[in-house]
Amino acid sequence: MSLAYFMGSVNLWTALPPLIITSLFFSIFERSNPEGRVSDTNEIKIEYDFIVIGAGSSGAVVANRLTEVADWKVLLLEAGGDETIVSDIPATAFYLQRTDIDWQYRTVAQSGSCLAFNDNKCNWPRGKVLGGSSVLNYMLYVRGNKRDYDDWEAKGNTGWSYDDVLPYFIKSEDNRNPYIAANTKYHGTGGYLTVQEPAWTTPLAAAFVEAGVEMGYENNDGNAAKQTGFMLAQATNRRGRRCSTAKAFLRPIRNRQNLHISMHSHVHKIIIDPVTKQATAVRFEKKGQIYQVNAKKEIIVSAGSVNSPQLLMLSGVGPANHLQSFGIPVIEDLPVGDNLQDHISLGGMVFTVNKPFGSTEARYYTLPALLNYTMNSAGPLASLGGCEGLAWVNTKYADPSGDFPDIEFHFVSGTPASDSGRSIRFNNGVRDDIWEKYYKPVMDKDMWQVIPMLLRPESTGTIRLASSDPYTAPLIDPKYFSKIQDLNVLIEGTKIGLALGKTEAFQKLGSKFYDAIFPGCEQFTPWTDDYWGCFIRHYSQTIYHPAGTCKMGPSTDPTAVVDPQLKVYGIQGLRVVDCSIMPNVVSGNTNAPTIMIGEKASDMIKADWLVTK
Repeated sequence: MSLAYFMGSVNLWTALPPLIITSLFFSIFERSNPEGRVSDTNEIKIEYDFIVIGAGSSGAVVANRLTEVADWKVLLLEAGGDETIVSDIPATAFYLQRTDIDWQYRTVAQSGSCLAFNDNKCNWPRGKVLGGSSVLNYMLYVRGNKRDYDDWEAKGNTGWSYDDVLPYFIKSEDNRNPYIAANTKYHGTGGYLTVQEPAWTTPLAAAFVEAGVEMGYENNDGNAAKQTGFMLAQATNRRGRRCSTAKAFLRPIRNRQNLHISMHSHVHKIIIDPVTKQATAVRFEKKGQIYQVNAKKEIIVSAGSVNSPQLLMLSGVGPANHLQSFGIPVIEDLPVGDNLQDHISLGGMVFTVNKPFGSTEARYYTLPALLNYTMNSAGPLASLGGCEGLAWVNTKYADPSGDFPDIEFHFVSGTPASDSGRSIRFNNGVRDDIWEKYYKPVMDKDMWQVIPMLLRPESTGTIRLASSDPYTAPLIDPKYFSKIQDLNVLIEGTKIGLALGKTEAFQKLGSKFYDAIFPGCEQFTPWTDDYWGCFIRHYSQTIYHPAGTCKMGPSTDPTAVVDPQLKVYGIQGLRVVDCSIMPNVVSGNTNAPTIMIGEKASDMIKADWLVTK
C-alpha cells in the first residue's frame, strides 16, 4: 500500500483515539516549540514569603507577579503535572476531558436537569494541570459585560467597577489581530497572554456572523465598547496553539530563582492557629511524602470554584454544622461553598447543511491535516475545538434599557455526532439509548450547532464535603433550574437560535433544523415551550464556568466569604484569588475574568506588603 493511499484514504482519528495519534508526533512538535518547559522543583524549603495553592488561571498570574519582587520567595503548588503536547492543539479540547489532566468531577444526581446523562449527573471537567482549566477549555477570550463589574461595586465591593478592572484585562493582553488591537482603549499588546482570532475556520463561521447582521445585530467586538452582537471568536491561542496561563505566565519566568513550582502536590489543609486565627502553613503530599511549609506573609488559595471551597472547609473555615458533621474543628463559621453559579446551556440543538463545510472527522481530522499542523501550526487542528463564533443576544426578558444581553451563543461548525459520538458519550456522559435514537442517524453528516447559554442564572447551588479525606471529591450540586426563570430565558434563547437557521445566510447553504423528537420529550407537542423546556432539562450542558463559592462582599454581607481585598473574613494571612470570589458570575466565559482577578489581586497584595509593611 502506497503512502499516498494511506494519507488520502485512512482516517486515523477514527482508527485510533485522537490523543494517541497526535502523540506520535511528539518529538517533531517539541522541536518546533520555542517555549521551554517549566521544571518541577527538587527543593522545597521550610518557609516562603507566599504560598500559592493552584497554578491555574489566577494562580499562575499571581506567582508571576509576586516574584517580580526579587526579595519575595514564592512556592506555587499544583496537584497536577505539566501540560501535554496534545493539550496544546486547539482542536483536541473536548478530548482532554476525562483524562489525567482533568479532576473528572461529576455533579450529584439532578432531578430537573442532566436527565439525558448517565445517572442524571453532569460531568464537570476542571483542570488538574499546570495552567488549570485554561488547559482544558475552548480558549474563548471573553471579558463579560461592563454592568457585571459595576454591579459588583454597587454591592459594596469597592475597586471592582468596570473602570477599575479594565486596566487589568489590558495589562495581560497581547492581542495579535491588528484591527482589534488598534482599539487601545479596550485592548493591549505586549502582555503575557496572547489573544487572537483562530488561525482556521470553516465557511460556516462567516455565515454565522452574516446571519446575525441579517437579524439586526451588529458585527462587533464583544470585548470592547458594546457586548451585544455577533463576532468571530477571540481566543487565547498563539501561533495556532493553545496559550494557557502556564504557557503565558509561567514559562517566561521559569528561571526566576525566587519561584519554586511544585507539581503533583496535593494539598491536604491550611494550618490555621485556632487562637490567633493566623494562617501559618500548608500541608501537602508529593510522591508519597508529606510536607508542611510555612508562609511568612500570606497563603493564597487559587484552586478554583470547586477546590478552593473544599480546601477551606478541610481547614476549618466553612459552615459550622457541616464541618462538625465530619469532625473538623471549626475555626471560622463562613458560608463557604454556597452561592455556586454556573452557565448552563442547551447542548443538543443541531442543523444540517448541504455543503461540505461541517467539521467532520472524515474530512478534517486526517493524516495530512495532522502533518500540516505539526509542521505549520495551520489547518483544522488549529480550530477552537469547533467553536468558531460568539454572539450576545436579547430575549424578551432582557433589560431593554441598555447593552445587557441575557443569552450568549456558541457557534460550532460540527455537532455531537461529528466524531461518531465518542465525545458526547464519554465526556458528556450521554446515555447510549439517546445516542442510538437521536444522534446516530445523523452521525458524521455536515451539520452545525448553536449553543444558547444562560448568562445570569438565578439558580444557585452548593459545594459540600463528602468526606474529611482530601482525596475524596466534593459534592457538587448546581441545582440547575431551581429558579424557573432560568429555564424561561433559555427557552427564549433557543427560539432565537432556531431563527438563525432560517436566515438567508444559512438557507443558501441548505440549512435545515434536525427535527427528530428528543428521547424523553415525546409527550410534549414539538417546538412548544413545554417541549423545549423538556429538551433543555435533558441535555443540560455546563459551559464549564462555576463561580461564586467563596463570595466577595462587604463586611455587612452575611453571605460573603472574602472582603473586597479578597482576604478571608476572620482569618489573618489568607486570601482567595480565583473565580470563586465572584459575587455573581460574569455575563460571558470566565477564563479572562479569572486572569484579571489574578492581576488585580497581585497589585493589592503588593500594595499591602510593599507600602505599609
